[in-house]
Amino acid sequence: MLETILVVVSVLIIVLVLLQGNKAQAGGQIISGGNAELFQNQKERGAELLISRITLVLGIAFFVISLVLYLK
Repeated sequence: MLETILVVVSVLIIVLVLLQGNKAQAGGQIISGGNAELFQNQKERGAELLISRITLVLGIAFFVISLVLYLK
């Protein structure tokens, strides 16, 4: 049962991280120096904030479930 939940949480995390592609594209420009706005403090709003919070909750759930399965 927990293994199935862990797989579902894993897939959801992968999907949500792929939806946050904007940050990854900006991060790729660190080497070339093409993005001056990368380290500015920008607030997330709307759907971006929701996706970020869901990713955080799923990440914590992934950690807890993995720990429980390991200690089992």
